Formats: sequence, structure tokens, C-alpha cells
Amino acid sequence: MVKGVSRRVIVVDSPDPKLFEQAIFIVRNEAFAQEGVTSDQVVSEACRVAKGYTAAAAGRPIPFRGLPGWVYAICGGGATALLWLMVSLLW
Repeated sequence: MVKGVSRRVIVVDSPDPKLFEQAIFIVRNEAFAQEGVTSDQVVSEACRVAKGYTAAAAGRPIPFRGLPGWVYAICGGGATALLWLMVSLLW
């Protein structure tokens, strides 16, 4: 379904293409209605947010990323068995 709505969009190329190619920002219509806000300021803010996202994602390693799926299955089964044992002993 196509909706007849006009939107202002800012497309920012990624500072780090390993994470994403482009960031698409849909700008509120009220953003340009405020006094003193220029289109250059809105574009620079979009670039700043995209750079901040890549910096935050690059500095934060994903824990347990290289583990195979069977390790997760064994850990889940062990946690379930431990919980079942604790509940059965307490009741």
C-alpha cells in the first residue's frame, strides 16, 4: 500500500562500512519550523549520531560470539537441571 505522505529524509553514508552501509533518518516536520535550526545543523547532527553509533558498537565486543550452538544447548540444559534440582529439594 502506498501512502501519500511527504517526508524529509537524510541519508548518511556509514563511517564504518563493516557495520552498515547507510543510515536513513526521517526528520520531523517540526524540526525545521523551530527558529534558528538550519538544514546544515540537522545534517551534521545526523552525521554525529551515525558516527557515535559506530564508535559505540566498535568498542563493545559481543560476549561469547565464537561459541558453537551445542555449547549454548548444554549450558541451557545444565541451568534447567540445576534449577529443577533446587526447586525439588526446597519443596
